[in-house]
Formats: sequence, C-alpha cells, structure tokens
Amino acid sequence: MVRWTAFPYAGEYNFDALTVKKKWARLHAGDREPLPEDPRLLEAWAHFHNGEFHTAATLGLSLGPAGLNVANKATCVYATYLEKHEDRRLALFLEVAERAQEQLAKEPENVNAHYWHACALGRYSQSISVAKALAQGLGSKVKTKLENVIKQEPNHADAHVVLGNFHAEIIDKVGSLIGAMAYGANRDMGLKLFSKALQLNVDSAYCMVEYARAILMIDGEKMIEEATRLYQLAARVKPADALERIEVEMAKTELED
Repeated sequence: MVRWTAFPYAGEYNFDALTVKKKWARLHAGDREPLPEDPRLLEAWAHFHNGEFHTAATLGLSLGPAGLNVANKATCVYATYLEKHEDRRLALFLEVAERAQEQLAKEPENVNAHYWHACALGRYSQSISVAKALAQGLGSKVKTKLENVIKQEPNHADAHVVLGNFHAEIIDKVGSLIGAMAYGANRDMGLKLFSKALQLNVDSAYCMVEYARAILMIDGEKMIEEATRLYQLAARVKPADALERIEVEMAKTELED
C-alpha cells in the first residue's frame, strides 16, 4: 500500500469521539453531515479532524456504508492538499467517485454521497484540465449534481463553494459567452454562490480562500484588493481542526506571494 503523506501539523489537534460530538455543529457547518451515534464512526471522524486522514479513511471503510462519507472526505481532502504525485491524486479522486457512485445506488437520499461524488469528479476535472473534463462531459455532471445537493440541503455551504468554483473555472477557461451557451456558466451566479456560502458559514477559511481565487479567475487583476481582503480574513481564522489549519495556512501563503 502506498504511504500517505503526513499532515504537516501532526499532534496539534487532539479530538476524540466525545469532543467531536460536542463540537460537531462547528466542525460540520460547511458540509451539514448528520451527527452519527455510533462511537466507532465518531472515532473515525476524530481521526479526520486530527489530520490523520489515512486512519480516518481506513476506519471509515471498515464500518461499511455508514463510514463511506468520512472515508471519502478524508481521501478527497488528502488528495487535494497533501498528495504530491499527480497519478496517485487522480487515482484517489476516481476511487472516491466510484465509491460514492456505488453508495448512491443504495442510498440515493444521502446528500453527502452526492456531494463527494461531485467533489471527486470536480477535483479530477481540475487535475486533468478543465478543457479535457468538459470534452468528457464531466462538467455538466458535476454542475447538475451540486445543484441537486443544494436543492436537497439549501444550507450546504461547501456545495455552494464548489458550484461557485464550477462557474468561475468555466468562465476562466472558455470565456463568458461560450461558458454560458455551452455549459450554463454565469459570472453573477458564481459570485452569488460564494456570497451565500459565506453567509451560511461565516468562519470558513475555505469559503474565503476559494472565493478569492474565483474572483481573480472571473474578473482578473482589478479584483486583487478584494481577493487580498478575503485572504487576510481567512488568515485570521482560528482553525477548528486539521482541515481548517491547512486552509488558513494556504491563505497565509497567498498573502506572502
């Protein structure tokens, strides 16, 4: 088995099943994952929030269908932020997409199964290039699935972010006119989605960082001041867990650059 790269701030977060349960609302304000009752599943989530992504994924998978969301989130987060090898990253995104697809065949009402399926395909699309992904029809699949997630769970802030990213990426790569005609991408809709995400999850460094990147993709250098403001806000967030720590550090890196 390929060894996963360690979380760079290992040991700084010390969640257990009890503390995860107590802080669940804050930790899952973005993805609206339902609070589990199974202490083994809470333990898997504790490993996730501590940055022990491989352990979280492995334990989640050992718990069967109930553990798939934590396994898929841990795998997606790891592949997005910590995996250094492109071929492994792509394989992990496809692995999540396939697992989520199988999960949906049995649990069609599982909102985050839809979400992680869309996220994995979206990250995969970014990795192979948006142009190639569009040619394979992945863009419309991701867009439709995320729209359905928001329809099922209107307060899913993270789905708003990823869908906002879809609009920004398309406009950046093919332009507003072709983006609108061929893929339903819209500048104002993209910005509205990010604004709504921040309303839903005001402390989210993830929302702020992705919003900053999106406005630079959509409107270019004229939005540098606003993007800088968002990065500054993100850099001042007190991280609640390992994932937020990664996002806060990313904001600080952007400001240094």
